[in-house]
Amino acid sequence: MKYPFSFILNGMPTELLVKPTETLLDVLRERLGMVSVKRGCDSGDCGACTVLLNGEPVRSCLTIALTVAGKSVETVEGLVKCGKLHPLQTAFHEHYAAQCGFCTPGMIMSAKALLEKNPEPDREEIVAAISGNLCRCGSYREIVEAVESVVCCREKGVEP
Repeated sequence: MKYPFSFILNGMPTELLVKPTETLLDVLRERLGMVSVKRGCDSGDCGACTVLLNGEPVRSCLTIALTVAGKSVETVEGLVKCGKLHPLQTAFHEHYAAQCGFCTPGMIMSAKALLEKNPEPDREEIVAAISGNLCRCGSYREIVEAVESVVCCREKGVEP
């Protein structure tokens, strides 16, 4: 049996029918084509499936889709505005913070949640914010530097 389900996806009202056991990951990736949401461990350990739920980072592989009814979900696909990359996306590119790219969407969403709460985090706060996201390539230094560059540019009033 499927149930009607509606929520806001990347700023757009979205409605579909879902099974009570479907995860948010399955709905986003398999049914709605949000390929930035990666299936990694299916146990919430790797962070590859991280999305923002009402601005908070969550593991979509552990989230039952029906529990987000009426809420806002944001994925990396929603970051591009008028064809322009989000400053975090640009910084990740410029700092070579994405080797294979598998962890990148989850890392970006975790960093975005941090910067929305704290526009001027220090290095320790950045590390803590991304600590639930695993990078198999070991690009942690570059990832932290990319986030720091966005903070630095904001402090100077410059677009990264």
